Amino acid sequence: MLALRKAEDRGHADHGWLNSYHTFSFAGYYDPQHLGVSNLRVINDDTVAPNGGFATHGHNDMEIISYVLEGALEHRDSMGTGSVIRPGDVQRMSAGTGVTHSEYNHSASEPVHFLQIWLQPNALGVEPSYEQRHFPLQDRRGHWVLLVSPDGRDGSIAAHQDALMFGTLLAPGETLDYRFDATRCGYLHLARGKLQVGDAVLEQGDGLKIMQQERLELKGIEDAEVLLFDLP
Repeated sequence: MLALRKAEDRGHADHGWLNSYHTFSFAGYYDPQHLGVSNLRVINDDTVAPNGGFATHGHNDMEIISYVLEGALEHRDSMGTGSVIRPGDVQRMSAGTGVTHSEYNHSASEPVHFLQIWLQPNALGVEPSYEQRHFPLQDRRGHWVLLVSPDGRDGSIAAHQDALMFGTLLAPGETLDYRFDATRCGYLHLARGKLQVGDAVLEQGDGLKIMQQERLELKGIEDAEVLLFDLP
C-alpha cells in the first residue's frame, strides 16, 4: 500500500528567518494521522534566510540527521564539533544523554535549504556523538546509495536505530526499483524534481508512506533527488 502525502498538505511555520514545512507532527503542528512512520519521527523541510539560524538549543535521546540541498549550514555543538554542511553532505548527531548545538547560515545573500530528519533511537542514554560524511551526488545517479544504517555498512553513517536511509538521483525516463522485506515498511521523500512511483506522481516535497509493499518502481519525470527510508 502506498499513501501519498502532498507537499501542500504538510504543516507549515514561517518565522521570518525560518520557513519550515513539517511532514509529521512537530512543535505547534499536530495531526494524529501524521505522527511518523515506524521510528521515523521528523522530516522538516527548512529554508533559513541569509544571516539567520537556530540559536543554541538542546536535544536528548534522538538521532538527528541534517541533509543540505542548497547553501551552507554551519554547525557547532557542546561536544566541541564545528563543521559546515553543504550539498552532498549527510550529518548525524546522536543526542543521547544530552547535547546543545546551533546551526547558522552565515551568507549575507543566499538562503540555506535543508532537511532535518529525526529517528527515535533504539537505546536511550547513549553517549552523544557526531558524524558527517560526503556522498557525491554524481555517485548516486541511477542507483541507490546507502547513507545511514545501524552498523555503518557500505560506507554509510551509523545511527542508533534499525533504519536504512538511501539516496538516489534519477534523470527523466530513468528507472529504478527497490524491494522491501515482508516485515519492513518505509517512507519516500522527494527532495527535488518530479517522480513517478507506480501510479503516483510526486513533485518536490511530496512523500509516500509504504506499507506491505514488496516492490517499488520509480521513474524520473524531471531530475529527481530521492530519499528512501527502509524501516522496521
